[in-house]
Amino acid sequence: MANLQVDIVSAEESIFAGQATFVTLPGESGELGILPGHTPLISRIRPGTVKVVQADGTEVNVFVAGGILEIQPGAVTVLSDTAIRAEDLDEAKALDARKRAEEALRNTKDKADIAVVEAELAMLAAQAAAARKLSQLRRKH
Repeated sequence: MANLQVDIVSAEESIFAGQATFVTLPGESGELGILPGHTPLISRIRPGTVKVVQADGTEVNVFVAGGILEIQPGAVTVLSDTAIRAEDLDEAKALDARKRAEEALRNTKDKADIAVVEAELAMLAAQAAAARKLSQLRRKH
């Protein structure tokens, strides 16, 4: 069976590099499923979970806070300012950070600052949701 080279990179480090048979991720217009031989594409991605099904059938899940996706017939590259391996996600920390951001939003009057905090809130909400979903998946297995 054909494989894809998948690279998931954050601003700080390479989060995942390896071969996969299938990748799903939150595209700008909805969930994308990528198989080997996919048509070339460049797109923005929304905050959410990238699921990589490796050649051996195991899954790797990575939370991304949005970013850019490039697809070539044999390769998928995800570039994100923030990317966190599923096992490193902490729902409680994300919810705590969200509460702090909500407090900052209440105390902010500058429109530019409000936009920054609202974007951070959206990312933290997606991170908490991804942590919750992955936690539920772990309990099932």
